[in-house]
Amino acid sequence: MQGIFKGLRQRMAVLRATSRSGALAIAACLAMAGAALGASSLLGPDSVRAESPSVAAGQTLRGHMGVASCAGSTCHGRSIADGAVVRQDELLRWQEESSPTGAHSRAWRVVQEPRGQAILRRLGLDAAGAQRDCAGCHATPGAARVADGVDCEGCHGSSGNWLSTHYTVGASHGRNVAQGMTDLVNPQVKAQVCLDCHFSGDARGQFIAHRIMAAGHPRISFELDLFTTLQSHHDEDADYAQRKGGKTNAMRMWAVGQAEAVKRSLELFSQPTRAVDGIFPEFTFYDCHSCHRRIYDGEAGANVTAVPNPGRPVDLGTPPYNDENMIMLLAAAKVVAPDAAATFDARAKAFHRAMLAGRAETVAAAQALRQSADALSSRFAASSFTREQTFAIMDSIASDAIGDRFTDYEGAVQSVMAVDTLLGGMVNQGMVSTASATTLRVQINQAYAAVRDPNGFQPIAFRRALGGAVRSIRSLR
Repeated sequence: MQGIFKGLRQRMAVLRATSRSGALAIAACLAMAGAALGASSLLGPDSVRAESPSVAAGQTLRGHMGVASCAGSTCHGRSIADGAVVRQDELLRWQEESSPTGAHSRAWRVVQEPRGQAILRRLGLDAAGAQRDCAGCHATPGAARVADGVDCEGCHGSSGNWLSTHYTVGASHGRNVAQGMTDLVNPQVKAQVCLDCHFSGDARGQFIAHRIMAAGHPRISFELDLFTTLQSHHDEDADYAQRKGGKTNAMRMWAVGQAEAVKRSLELFSQPTRAVDGIFPEFTFYDCHSCHRRIYDGEAGANVTAVPNPGRPVDLGTPPYNDENMIMLLAAAKVVAPDAAATFDARAKAFHRAMLAGRAETVAAAQALRQSADALSSRFAASSFTREQTFAIMDSIASDAIGDRFTDYEGAVQSVMAVDTLLGGMVNQGMVSTASATTLRVQINQAYAAVRDPNGFQPIAFRRALGGAVRSIRSLR
């Protein structure tokens, strides 16, 4: 699988020469399934997504205006990035064929391509079924042209109320948000928007069930700051910092994204219509590799690959809940909110343990764990994530207390992305020099190599690779 490149220009000097071994299912999602499957702007009343920003009092929220409304040469439709305030070539980048930045525009097209059509055939879906089960993520609900895939308003919100004023004299980000623009600067809001499709949502066609992955859809994996990086259409220059209240704090974005992913998973799991599929559990909530292992029958050649996980107090052979985001959230909490970390850890273990008791007990434990994740999300959103804290989080990720939980591929992938994101965030914030970070690329690439092949994942070897990368990064302190 081809490597992936982080796209933020602030990090480009660090990553320019890096071809990351794309062991990650994320790369598959981006390259093969148009995985930057943007978020819908119109959700049902029972959606788990946070409420969209409300328009000013007395106004009525007007609708979707379409890509063409953004495409003027004096707006976002230039062929070169020479705008005085914003690049003004954002539409071109949205359509870019050779880059992940164009994945949103290709989202519906991939449904029509051979792999997408094969998935539809396996699911027994006709054109109407594809609209029902796929368009919730592969296109923007409410858009006039499904062929536009995930368009500008899929992420920024329906523009009827703010399109004509967002560039006028006196315009500000705050005013635009008050008129209905989605506040993507707010990491909690942004996470909710992205999670709808890069993880799963509750609106029509946004829940990625196990049967869809069994039909050939890539495994869902999400990390907020990395996906923000891959889909970046803007420059975070001095003007951006002035208008948006500073540059993006990648460390905060990463941590909030982990908390919101835990919340979303538990919210969906708590719904009885989502948690089961007939008499079976809905396997999308569980760790893939707990079942997808080689099976040996009898003693000859037997090779038990399961490794004990101190974070999951369940019996051997019990399918464990996918806790990749829980592990990362605990690592961050130990540094940024140590007073809340023990409670979160205890509730996470209680949630796993409740799986052995029954549905009612598990849902109750899920709600308690969700409350802890919600509190941590708010704590993270209000935290500065200093240089020392960020180094400490990377140490926490590689520590014995956390590292022993990397028994399965999904959690290991999250940890590598986390270390990469946190280092890149420090470069972006001027906490670490570009030159210093560049020298560490070899060690980080070794950690990526350890998760190159999900079928060949070896937990102990991975822990050594991750520990080596973090020890090298620690030298920058």
